Order: sequence, then structure tokens, then C-alpha cells
Amino acid sequence: MSSSVSTLGSSQIDSQISTVEARLQKPITLLQDQVTVDKADISAWGSIQGAISTLSGSLSGIKNVSTINVRSATTTTPSVATATASNTALTGNYDLTKIALAKTQEIYSSLQTSASATIAGGSGALTFTLKSGKTESVSVGSGSLTLNGIAQAINKVAGGVQASVVGTSGGARLVLQGSATGSSQAFSVSGTGALAKFDYAPSGTGSMTVAQSASNASFKINGVPISTSTNSVSSALTGVAISLAGSGSTELTVGSAPGAIANVLSTVATNLNAAVASIAKETAFVPASSSSASASSAKSGPLLGNFTASDISNQLLTSVTGAAASGLTSNAIGLTVSSTGAVSFNSSTFATAYAANPTGVTALVSKIYNNLSTVSTSALGSAASSGSSVNTTGNGSNKGSIAAQVASLNTTIKSLDSSAAAISKSNNAQLQILISEYSATEAAQTAASTTAAYLSIFSSTSSGSASKG
Repeated sequence: MSSSVSTLGSSQIDSQISTVEARLQKPITLLQDQVTVDKADISAWGSIQGAISTLSGSLSGIKNVSTINVRSATTTTPSVATATASNTALTGNYDLTKIALAKTQEIYSSLQTSASATIAGGSGALTFTLKSGKTESVSVGSGSLTLNGIAQAINKVAGGVQASVVGTSGGARLVLQGSATGSSQAFSVSGTGALAKFDYAPSGTGSMTVAQSASNASFKINGVPISTSTNSVSSALTGVAISLAGSGSTELTVGSAPGAIANVLSTVATNLNAAVASIAKETAFVPASSSSASASSAKSGPLLGNFTASDISNQLLTSVTGAAASGLTSNAIGLTVSSTGAVSFNSSTFATAYAANPTGVTALVSKIYNNLSTVSTSALGSAASSGSSVNTTGNGSNKGSIAAQVASLNTTIKSLDSSAAAISKSNNAQLQILISEYSATEAAQTAASTTAAYLSIFSSTSSGSASKG
């Protein structure tokens, strides 16, 4: 009698379990691969969202074109006068002649021994009376009765009169100056005690000497006389602020200056181009190369074939190419889109168009703003129009098309992760059952082998006894 029990070694068991485990893992791997693809899509949408957000931000610059200054003011002699102009200024040339600057009143005292020498006569006060009737009083104690002390006390009040001390080879003088220009800023001085020596009246009485009388600025614009209390003139020409700097004459030119609008529009064009390029990158298809020197496999962007992405790009470009107002199109103002979708802006073309038809150009720029703003808001959500963060949660009525795409992908990823977790849990349970069965089988094989060994010994002993008989 012969018997045998086949055995299944540990290495064989491990190999078979690994084979089963690999088979069970395949559906999980497929789900994980899809999650990777969906996450790449979300990343691509993030890039597009960022580019459109930048574009949306730059649109605020052309939201209200009428507030952008389109006037410039220049003078032929800046050392005599300079000027700035606002939107309300009329273009034209103006002759500014016989310019005399507005001046402050300035008077000075007789010589004193020095700026720090004590002035005899005891404490006192100075009272300044402005031409408007306003008065200011300054008291000086006996411990401060020097020219420096008097000047410091006056300047501490910071009123209509300012003080300084001028030193000379023969001594020092107290200098009093009005804080504002114009004939209405003339003042008189009345002193008591030691300060009585600083009396002054516009009539010429008193111990102070006039260095400069308060006076208005005067000049002529195209022969029309102008008088003003300051050297900053904003009421002579509508929308023009003139700063007088010296005596003489100069020519003032107010012209069209659409450069500020052009600069903002150029930024919009740059950001629009970047947004379109971002979408093109994420939806691109690069065919395989057949060249042996640069052979490569075909590549595609994560959003290749995505209708929403392509539609946003088309709408952005159409917002420019389809815009028209007052008989003008985007090409007429230097904003062009090539056949490849590249956006460019020519500031010289814009300046020429604006000079010829400022109202029409302004209307067209506003039209382009409205178009691009509508597309951007649709893509980003209404929160983007108020400067808030773009809604990518998929919640709320202000959700844009990009957020909707991202929300859908996130929902899919959550579902895939849930399915993978469920399959993994089921796989682990199956593997545990399989391992238990292999363990039971291995134990049974061990027991059978032991029994077979004993039977073999018994069989061999029985056979020996029979042969002796």
C-alpha cells in the first residue's frame, strides 16, 4: 500500500494571493486614474480662472471712460508758468503775458546787537492785525526777550504771520512775513513793553521797514487782464490750473491727450490675450512627430474638447471683434485680433482715432468693456464683479461656468473615491477569507502528511512481519 499527500508551500500561497490581490486592485486603479485626470482638469480650470480674473480686474480701468483725463496742458516757458488740464478744458492756444507774481508782505526791524542778545524793556506782547480784521496776539516773557525768542513765540502760534531772524555783519534783524500772498493779506503790528519797537502800520508809521508789500498776481490771457491773490490760478480758464512761477510771458497749449485711456486699454488687451492663450494651452492638441530626430507622441491639454472652455474663448474674442459704436469697430481704434486668436493694441492708431472722433471712440471702448465684463462675469460668477473671490464651491446663485465645471469634477472625484474605498473594503474582506482558507488548507495538509507518515511506518512494519512467516 502506498500513499502520498501533495503539499502547497508558503511561497506558492503568497504568489497566488498576490495574483488575486493584483486582479482585485485593477478596478481601483482605473478609478484612481480617473481621479488623476479629473484633478488635472480642475488644475487647468484654475489656470484659466486666474487669467480671466486678471482680465476682469483690469476692466475696471475702462468702466467709466468719461472719468479718465484726456487733456494735456503745456507751456513754452515752464520757468514762467506751468499748467494742468482736466476733461472739461477746451483745446486751444493761449498767450499769457505781463505776468507779475503774487507776493506776501515782508517787513524787518532795525539792527539789534545779536539774535540772542536780551532786549531791554521787560516782557510784552505783539498784536498782528490782518487786513481782513482778524487779530492774533503773541506774548513774550522776560526770559525770552531776544530776537530768537520772539521769532519762536510768533511761529508757535502758526497764524497769519511767520517770523525769522537774519544775521548781518552789523547785527541781527527780526523779519516778519505774511503766511499768504495777495493784497488782502497785508498786516499791521502793535507792540507793548520791550516789543513796542516792532510797531508797524501800512501807512508807513512805526519802526519796521517794508521789504515787500503784499500784492496780487496779475497777467493777461489773450489780452484779457486777470488778477488773483495767489500764484495758483484755477478759475481763469475752465478745466485748466495754472501755476505762475516767474515774471514774463509764455504760451499755453491745451490739447487732446488720450494716452491715459490708451494705457488702460493696452493693459486690457494684454490680459485678454493672456486669458485666450491660457484657454488655448489647456485645450490644445499636439500631434505626434514623425521626424526621427525629434520623434514624440501626441499630446493634448486636459480640457481638449471641452465645450465650455472653447466657448469662453470664443466669447472673449467676439467681445472685441464684434463690438461697434458710432460707425467705429475695434480695428479702427487699434484693437485687433489675428486669425490665430492673438490680441494686440496699437496706441498710435488709437490716438489718431480719438483725435478724429473722441465721442465715438469713448462709446466703443464702453461697448467693449460691457461685452468683456459680461463674459468674465458669466465665467467667474457675479462675485467677481464686486472684487470678491471667485466662487468655486458650486454653491450660491453667483456661481459662474468655471465654478460649475469645478464643482461637477469635485462631485465626480468624491464619487470615485467613495467607490474605490468600497471596492477596497470588499477586496480586503475577500483576501482575508482567501488567506483563512489557505491557512486551513495548509494546516490540513500538515495533518495529512503526519498521518501518512505514521501509516507508512505501520505499513512497513506489517509487511516485514509477513515476510518472516
